[in-house]
Amino acid sequence: MTRTAPIFSNHGCRLNAYETEAMKELATAAGVSDAIVINTCAVTSEAVRKARQDIRKLRRDNPHAKVIVTGCAAQTEPDTFAKMAEVDFVIGNTEKMNPNTWASMAPDLIGTTEPVQVDDIMSVTETAGHLIDGFGTRSRAYVQVQNGCDHRCTFCIIPYGRGNSRSVPAGVVVDQIKRLVDTGYNEVVLTGVDLTSWGADLPGLPKLGDLVMRILKLVPDLPRLRISSIDSIEVDDNLMQAIATEPRLMPHLHLSLQHGDDMILKRMKRRHLRDDAIRFCEDARKLRPDMTYGADIIAGFPTETDAMFANSLALVDDCHLTWLHVFPYSPRPGTPAARMPQVDGRLIKDRAAQLRAAGQARVAAHLDAQIGKTHQVLMENPRMGRTAQFAEVVFADDQPESQIVTAQIVGAIGHQLTA
Repeated sequence: MTRTAPIFSNHGCRLNAYETEAMKELATAAGVSDAIVINTCAVTSEAVRKARQDIRKLRRDNPHAKVIVTGCAAQTEPDTFAKMAEVDFVIGNTEKMNPNTWASMAPDLIGTTEPVQVDDIMSVTETAGHLIDGFGTRSRAYVQVQNGCDHRCTFCIIPYGRGNSRSVPAGVVVDQIKRLVDTGYNEVVLTGVDLTSWGADLPGLPKLGDLVMRILKLVPDLPRLRISSIDSIEVDDNLMQAIATEPRLMPHLHLSLQHGDDMILKRMKRRHLRDDAIRFCEDARKLRPDMTYGADIIAGFPTETDAMFANSLALVDDCHLTWLHVFPYSPRPGTPAARMPQVDGRLIKDRAAQLRAAGQARVAAHLDAQIGKTHQVLMENPRMGRTAQFAEVVFADDQPESQIVTAQIVGAIGHQLTA
């Protein structure tokens, strides 16, 4: 009987994508076949709905394969998926990183496997950051250095899917990055659920800035280091020092801001206020004038009035944000915000559209300002690469893939620069 390789479907964040790559390796090593693995996201109710929709479609398209559901939604709502007729197995976020789990999914053992394997995520004290040497294009690799979150924002279910914050030791991270550079990667991105909490569970309580400085010192051949989403209120002095003095640290930060009104930020149980965000953006840009910012912003959080939304909209200009991730609020069962007075859905949709329009205007202004400048562009494919600020650049002629090339910017079309 011919067996087929497992099919993987990834939902949600970059960390989930990283773990999907790790699961592919684990499943291959265990000899898993004729299976569909859906790595779910739980960040919103819509994310869970999309996961269920994907499960049904994949089952229709592959009627004889075993369906394995994992990820954050499987961790927070195992019964939801176990009750679906299309689902054979539900495994938690810890279990999906365990080689023994995948060994039990091999064809000769699958009849003895428990259909639901989801343990208490809060009891986990380690993160499996060493499982794979990054992933991504051949030019850029993503390295997980942290997992979980100790904070309890009122809109967020993710701590219950990921557990408490755990850090990958600096030595392990440095060794990983050395191997990546040796195999030809020119850029590494540090990822995590709450990246700026890195080190709080390690001896000596190091900070993210300590890790960044250590990587840049001990891996001198790494051309570009990039940081994924951070919480600006938790940025430490060494990270600010790296921003000021290390040209190999890319001048692009994605900020977990979520809102621009102090009352909403308090109701979200965030740890910063509006002025904190503005001050951080100003300070970092003084240290690095070419710094650009992305940000997560939620539209229509419960109790949000027109005036509160206006403060959030104004934050786009006040912080000089460029790359926005706008999330229309949807109540997530099990979170305090779901029990707060909700904003009308049509109003949420309209406010999200206004935020996206503001973000698009900022992108257009940023791209226009690059025309005539020279940039170092990391090529993701022969005709497209990204600047240090993460703007896409398209070329008329083929360039050496995965290499950093010097480019003169001649124009901007849509959301891309031309060179």
